[in-house]
Amino acid sequence: MSDMTNTGGAGWGRMLPFAAILVVAGIGAATLGDALSFEVLRNNREALLAYRDAHYALAAVVFMMVYVAIVAFSLPGALMASLTGGFLFGTIAGSLFNISAATIGATLIFLAARWGFGERMAVKMDTSQGRVKRIKDGIDENQWSMLFLIRLVPLVPFFVANLIPAIVGVPLRRFVISTFVGIIPGGVVYTSVGAGLGEVFAKGQAPNLGVIFEPHILLPILGLCALAALPIVLKFLRGGDEL
Repeated sequence: MSDMTNTGGAGWGRMLPFAAILVVAGIGAATLGDALSFEVLRNNREALLAYRDAHYALAAVVFMMVYVAIVAFSLPGALMASLTGGFLFGTIAGSLFNISAATIGATLIFLAARWGFGERMAVKMDTSQGRVKRIKDGIDENQWSMLFLIRLVPLVPFFVANLIPAIVGVPLRRFVISTFVGIIPGGVVYTSVGAGLGEVFAKGQAPNLGVIFEPHILLPILGLCALAALPIVLKFLRGGDEL
């Protein structure tokens, strides 16, 4: 009886990191809606640029730490953080900082979810029978395609894209690589928009945050999605694994 109690306690204890993420995310959604917005960036742009010019390395580190926290705790402002990275550091350096920080934040969510419940769910799927087992086997054999697809499709919420791999038992290294590579297209697009904010500010305008859905941006991303899905489609056409 004591062993069962200890096991249950250990199980709940493993949920604490992920539960903390959910709590902070809820508090952040209720209280930080306007903390990182276009208006805040516009009103503080001169101070931010001055600090960057005086302390470039420290500014980069602080920016990445804030970005990691925003992603890890699913706080409001991830898109504006990407724009800020472009505005402060330009398209190339800003993209590197944005994508690296987003990958670190995503990895923290992935680890918390896998530690809390992902490992147990993956084992249950492995030991199940019928359709659930076939789905799990199909995912295991097409993990790279699945990982790139959920990163490239703009409509998949970033938080969900971090949970799915944890639930199906994706290895950590594969998750990190696919996350970093998969968010490059969208990350570069929004960072480049941020890099052009100086001109936007000068004209008194607002940035086009829907740029990723414009045809000249969306079509290449959809092409990458199709390329990622190609191995799955070919297996299906050849009568291979059923997903």
